[in-house]
This record gives sequence, C-alpha cells and structure tokens, in this order.
Amino acid sequence: MIIRLRIAALAVLAVSLSASGAVAAGAGLPGAAKAQPPAFSGDPTLIDVIGGAWRPATEVARDKYRHPLESLTFWGLKPHSTVADLEPGGGYWTQILAPYERLTGGVYIAGVADLNNPNLSEGGKRGREAFAAKFANEAVYGKVELASFGPKSAPFAPPGTVDLVLTSRELHNWAPAGLIDKIMGDAYAALKPGGVLGVEDHRADPRPETEKLRDGYIATATVIAAAKRAGFVPDGASEVNANPKDTKDHPFGVWTLPPSRQSSATGKPDPAFDHSKYDAIGESDRMTLRFKKPG
Repeated sequence: MIIRLRIAALAVLAVSLSASGAVAAGAGLPGAAKAQPPAFSGDPTLIDVIGGAWRPATEVARDKYRHPLESLTFWGLKPHSTVADLEPGGGYWTQILAPYERLTGGVYIAGVADLNNPNLSEGGKRGREAFAAKFANEAVYGKVELASFGPKSAPFAPPGTVDLVLTSRELHNWAPAGLIDKIMGDAYAALKPGGVLGVEDHRADPRPETEKLRDGYIATATVIAAAKRAGFVPDGASEVNANPKDTKDHPFGVWTLPPSRQSSATGKPDPAFDHSKYDAIGESDRMTLRFKKPG
C-alpha cells in the first residue's frame, strides 16, 4: 500500500507541476528573486505521512483542494527542520507536519491562543486545550510545541531558529484587525537567514478587495506589500491552489464554499439553502506564495 501511495502521489505531482508551472520561481511576484525553486526529490517520508492512517477521512478528502504534497514541496519543506504553523485551526497541516518532523528529527511549533492575553475568551482557552488534546499522542505526532500567539503575544520562537513559517488562510483575518505587520515582523524575526515564509490564502484578484475584507478574500498585492515591509524578499508563486471556478461573489463570502458551507447571515444552518452550486465550485481560489528572509 505504501509503495502504491508513493507512485500515485509522484505521478500526480509530476503532472501538476508540468501542467501548471506550480513551482515557477518568481512567477506573478513583482520583484521576486530569480533563485530556482526547491527541487522535488520525491521525499518518501512526506508521501507516507500524507497517506497516514491517522489522518481523518474528512481531511484526506480535502487533499484534492489543498494539494499538500505540491504545496509543501513548493515551500521547501525539508527533513530535520523547524516549522512554525501559525493558528493551525483544526490541524489540517498539523496532521501532516507534526508526524513528518517526528520522523525526520525536526520540530513542529503550533502558534495557538495566547494564555497571557487578559482578553482571551473562554472559547479561545477551550480551543487551545482541545488542540493540545487532539495532538497529544507523541507516538504519532511527536512533541508538538505550543507557542502563545495573538495580538499581544511575545515572539512565538527565539530569533533565528525557524526554517519555515506557515500561515494558511489566516492573513485575511489579521489584515482587517490591524495585526498583519506585527505577525509578519514576528515571523521574520523567528526565521533563520534564508528561511521561508509560506503563505496560502483566499485570493481576491482580479477584482478589488471588499471593505475590511468582509468576504474573506485578500489581494495578492496586500500580502506582498506587508511581507516586504517586514523585510522579506518575494521568492515564488504557485498556481497549485488556484480554482478558476471560484467567482468570489457568494452570498456569505468565501465561507459559503466548502468546508465552511455557511448558509445564513447568522451562521446558523438554513435547511432551505441550496449548497449544490457552491459545493460544485469546491474550496476557494487561493494564492500560494513563498518569501525568504535574506541571508
């Protein structure tokens, strides 16, 4: 089974990269460096982990939209690295990255709710506890390091100690809250010279952003500008998570689409709402970007 998984994953990745230019260095990034993207070497550990039996079926079903093998290869994930995953939510990436780091002798850091924030809600505290409990099995996930992360948090890692910082589908929340510069700055400080900031987020382009990003879509230019202000150098863009079916004009913004499938303004499910059109679109059109810390 493991061999079949590897062969299938390698075949899918080869077709994807050749057809879409998924790892074209500098593509679509003004001022991007001309450095070559990380070469794909068919990391067998990563392939095995993506096929891991511990991953819930609901998350495996999302792989056709999230493209974990291609995305992590593009961001340059390497064995024995230190990866910081900021606001990992339900842990889609945790299910992959934590076991990978355990198996390759690396470190996985999850940026979760800041217990030192006096304004942290009870829901935030419960969310952190639930995340810790979900990934407590060290035989699968290794020792998941929990770092306090939020609007008033201290740096989530010592300066110059992280190889890859990942922010997945969160910048559209941080920007309207006025937090994007703090978080970009924290990421820059935590990374080693030459370290990578990997970004995945709902892409507003080609139409303008809505006021305060109320529909959940953020412009690529907004992300690039914030990264540059922090000192990052644009290093590549991938279309691996593009979705041309996404018209970006949904009644409840990006949350109308899977996996949220919002059906009312209050967030409570409306049994009369027809999801079929939005389920057919699938998950959102997303930018997939790579930035480097000089050095």
